[in-house]
Amino acid sequence: MDQQKTGIVPLWKPRGMTSFQAVKEVGRLLGTKKAGHTGTLDPEVDGVLPICIGRATKLVEYLTAEEKVYHGEVTIGFSTTTEDQTGEKVAEAVPEELFNSADLEHVFTSLTGAITQTPPMYSAVKVKGKRLYEYARNGETVERPSRQVTIYSLTLLNAPRRNTDGTVSLSFRARCSKGTYIRTLAVSIGEKLGFPAHMSKLTREASGFFAADMCLTLDQLKQSVLSDRLDECLISVEEALKMYPAVTVSEKDAGKVLQGAILPLPEGISFEDDPFLAVFSPNGTCLALYKQDDKRAGKMKPEKMIRTVDHPG
Repeated sequence: MDQQKTGIVPLWKPRGMTSFQAVKEVGRLLGTKKAGHTGTLDPEVDGVLPICIGRATKLVEYLTAEEKVYHGEVTIGFSTTTEDQTGEKVAEAVPEELFNSADLEHVFTSLTGAITQTPPMYSAVKVKGKRLYEYARNGETVERPSRQVTIYSLTLLNAPRRNTDGTVSLSFRARCSKGTYIRTLAVSIGEKLGFPAHMSKLTREASGFFAADMCLTLDQLKQSVLSDRLDECLISVEEALKMYPAVTVSEKDAGKVLQGAILPLPEGISFEDDPFLAVFSPNGTCLALYKQDDKRAGKMKPEKMIRTVDHPG
């Protein structure tokens, strides 16, 4: 791959592959080690996994979307150590009757909005310098910090289905904030219905700007590389940063931006709703993300340099 090649690969990660393995495989196909993803998906979860390559890796933390959409399935009848289908069975109580629509609507409504979640023991959250899953694998339990997340919408997608083992499954779509554990949400659905439950299937349908219909499988990406059509697959830094308000500066100010200069706030720009401003050169190249300078009234300063005088590419 051309060393100057940069952008975001909207990958559809398959089940059975870790996010790290997906990044490594994309880097191998594109001939670069400079690659990183914008939000981990568990191995048994498939779906949207944007992978930044080249200069776009500078933006990984800024492209980790505040809003995500998942298509999940909760199975009610037993809980597991991991809160999903990969764990060992913990508690078991099979519903004798299928749930009615009124009960389900009440539960889904109660879990919509701001809710408090406690991360699962089998998760990557760090406590006292160690990942929770490291404690879990050693048979240890530690106090886990709860956090508030937002479920913007929670929709039932089908009527409850009785499985051959007596458990009951139902599918849902959740539009939620960054940091939401859908596994924990599935467990909460079961708890509110009065039964142990776990997440039995999950697909990420969207991650901010990136949606399922934009994504490529690894096979499709490979074919694009072999047929020299990679440029058609890459999403540019400029396109990906459309989530932020933007301003185009003059050639003179573009030179200052490349040197990381503090600049006057442009007219009509407010940082009340958006923390960052994408600064573009007259030719449409994104140079940097800026933020309000709290120490200098009416000024803004660089948050992340995307291009610099030393590295204009």
